[in-house]
Amino acid sequence: MVGVGQHKDRMLAGEPYRDNDPELVAERLRCQELLDRFNATRAGQDIERRTILDALLGEIGEGSWIMPRFQCDYGQLIRLGRNSFLNYDAIVMDCAPVTIGDDVSIGPRAQLLTALHPIDDHALRRDRWETAAPITIGDNVWLGGGVIVCAGVSIGANTVVGAGSVVTRDLPEKVFAAGNPARVIRPL
Repeated sequence: MVGVGQHKDRMLAGEPYRDNDPELVAERLRCQELLDRFNATRAGQDIERRTILDALLGEIGEGSWIMPRFQCDYGQLIRLGRNSFLNYDAIVMDCAPVTIGDDVSIGPRAQLLTALHPIDDHALRRDRWETAAPITIGDNVWLGGGVIVCAGVSIGANTVVGAGSVVTRDLPEKVFAAGNPARVIRPL
């Protein structure tokens, strides 16, 4: 039996955890309060946006920015390098670390999804058990609009992923990939 408060450690270790653990619920609530403030900012409130992102994210590099509407689970597990950009409506489900390198451009409505749910056991899903696996995006990557990156995926530096693609497995550096599931189309 896993006690209350131990689920966060299990989540961070990639072990099964319950997402309705009170500690995790409280952390998501804190995150949502900051996101509500961020998403309510008006055009030109760049200093206010940056202040909120500094409080929300684990790290945000110099020259990086995120456009509202932005959604994430915890915020603190997101590391965003220098001069990187997340366009409108980005969703980062950060139940595991999400590392985004320097000079990365992420198109509108992209999704980075670290959570995994039991496939073979509906009782575990019903009881709110899940696992999570990290996502890593290398330097100078461009994800087109609507790209979905699944749990456990790494994308190599200088890679471009075409709009609407679903990345289900690692992509090497310096390639163009597209499709559902995304596959390497050609080297860059």
